[in-house]
Parts: sequence; structure tokens; C-alpha cells
Amino acid sequence: MVAPADPAAGIGAPFVDRLAERAPEAERLRRLPAQTIAELAESGFTDLLVPARFGGRQARFPELLNPVREMAHGCVSSAWTIGFYALHNWLTALFDERAQAEAFATRPLLAPATLAPTGRGRPAPGGVRLTGRWSWATGVMDANWILVGALCGPDDALYPALALLPADRVSVHDVWHTDGMCATGSNDVGIDDVFVPEHRLVAVRDIYRGTAPGAAAHDHPTYRWPMVPALALLAAMPALGAAERVTELYADRLGRRVLAYQGVIQQDQPIALAHLGAAQVRLRALHGLLDSTVAAIEAAVTVGEPVRRPARAQARLAAAHIVAESRAVIGALLAASGASAHFLDNPLQRAKRDVDVLAGHVIFDYDTSRELAGALSVGAAVPSTAMI
Repeated sequence: MVAPADPAAGIGAPFVDRLAERAPEAERLRRLPAQTIAELAESGFTDLLVPARFGGRQARFPELLNPVREMAHGCVSSAWTIGFYALHNWLTALFDERAQAEAFATRPLLAPATLAPTGRGRPAPGGVRLTGRWSWATGVMDANWILVGALCGPDDALYPALALLPADRVSVHDVWHTDGMCATGSNDVGIDDVFVPEHRLVAVRDIYRGTAPGAAAHDHPTYRWPMVPALALLAAMPALGAAERVTELYADRLGRRVLAYQGVIQQDQPIALAHLGAAQVRLRALHGLLDSTVAAIEAAVTVGEPVRRPARAQARLAAAHIVAESRAVIGALLAASGASAHFLDNPLQRAKRDVDVLAGHVIFDYDTSRELAGALSVGAAVPSTAMI
């Protein structure tokens, strides 16, 4: 079962309420408000998956999921950004211990991660010289470190790797002008011929498999989770939380909304109640899928078994399905809520816009996710570069 939110982590109903209050401001600023960042730092939430030897809580990975889902009841963009800050602390824990010591000396560690290998790390004594430009750097406006993907090594022996470096070594390009997920501040970043020492590089293949240096260094199930299931399931939580909150708001409106030109309360219409019931049962089904997917991976990493490619593909598919269904629930309830739901002060419309943009993340490509899961379930070949 997915672990419940831990109030001791500083993430509870009052924090979620404040995220909701600041959601319009966050959207206008195109980044998290300073007060949200301050409260996040005070909560210690980003330390949830930081190794104990570096002063973190070293919690089980599933403990990250429900707090992020609940934060989306307040603000989807904020939940996405905060969730990724916490996840990227976990990513940092997979590096060489020297790199971890350097990065975790900064607390809270706020490190965006742009995983696509759109940079080039050319061999240099003791490391690589890194150049490139990356998109989707969620939370970069408040970053102190950053992780970027790059093709490293000589031209005839390239391998994709993640590089970890201080945020002051990158330039930020203000491109994040969107109709949803505005507060994530997911701008582009550029790096021009910056040296990255070898210990601050980790091969992507090892992160995919759950065999990165940190998995052995910490000998804890959390650091044996493979990256794609971890990324996909965490990233699906804001969508699921948004669908839950929209369902709550829709139910609350039923008893108060008088239908124009009909003079009846919407709650007295059977079809309106049917829409509510359909949303509720779809959300219950998604929770069952989430729990079973997480439990299967957690069981494997707990006993030290590898999470093989078919299981990793099924986890990616589960996350894509959670997002697709959450988006469908939100769309159906918004369509049944009338034109007033589209006023900018109505959280229903913001939830829809945010989840529409969120669903565009490559990890949630539904066709690709279904194809990969189906192919691996029957032993068919899939590309070695497939994101699983």
C-alpha cells in the first residue's frame, strides 16, 4: 500500500490550504512564491529520501507519493515542483558518495533535473567538459544545484549520463510562457564548456536498473528503485490529486448550483449524480492500480531482486493510465459544471489546464507506454533506448 502522508514531514492540511491560497499568485509569478519556498525549507520535506548518513530521513520510496498527491488538492503546479525537488534528492543519492557529500551540504537541496541527453560531455582529465541546452528545468528559478543529461565519453564510445553541478554554473532562459503548469517555472538552461568531475557523473543505464553507486553505498531499498517507475509514479501524483479535488469541488457545487432557465438545483438531476458516481469509482480503481504497482516494486527491491524490464514497463503504463484517467475525470466533471467553471478565480479551470499540460510529459505517452508494456509481456524486442 502507498504510505499515507506523514504530518511530521510538515506536509498536512494547513500547508495544502496555503498552496491553494497562493495558487493564483504562483501562476502569475510563473514560479513558486517565496513564502512557499520558505515553508518548504522549514518543513524538511525535501529530506524525505535523503540518506541518513547525510542527515536525511531515508524513508521508503512510496512515502513520497501520497504527500505529493495531497499537495495537488491545493495547487497542481506547486505539487509537481515540490515533488520533483524531493525526487531529485533521491536521484542525487544515487551518485558517488563524494558527489552526494558536496550536494547535500546545501539544505534544502533544490535541484531541477532535465534528463534528456541534449548536452555533450567531452572527455577531460578527471571528468568531462560539458556544453548544451536543456528544456523543462522545473523549479530552476530557486535551484541551488542541477542535474542534466548528456552524452559523455569519446565519439566512438558515447554513453548517456546524468551530470550534477551547482546551479550557478548554468544560465536560465526565460521561455516558460504556457497555459498551464505555469508556477513550475520550467525554463530552459544552458551550460557552456563547464568542467564536471567524474564523481559527479552517473550512467543512465545504472539508474534505469537500480544499480547506480548509491544503491550499494546505502544498502536500503529506496535506492534500489529503478528510475523510470520512480519518475513516472511520482509525476502521476499531481494529476491524481487534481482529479480528486475536482471531484470534491464538483460534489460541493451540486447542492448550490441553480441551473439557468430551469430553476432547479443541479443535485436534483440524476445525470449530475451519475457523473459524480462515475468519477468516484474511476478514482477508486486508480488507487487500486497505484497500490498494486508500488507494492510489486517495493517487494522486489526489499529483498534485493532486480526490477526487470517487463515490470518497469508495466509501472510506466500504470502511471500513464493514472494520468489519462485523471485527465478524463477532470474533463467530464468540468463539462458538467457549466460556463461559470471557466472563470479564472475558479480552481476547476486551473486544475484542467494544469493536468492538460502535465499529461504532455513524454513519460505519459499512452500509446508508447501501452506498446512497450505489451511487447515486453510477450518477449518481443523493444529499442534499447526505450524509456523503461
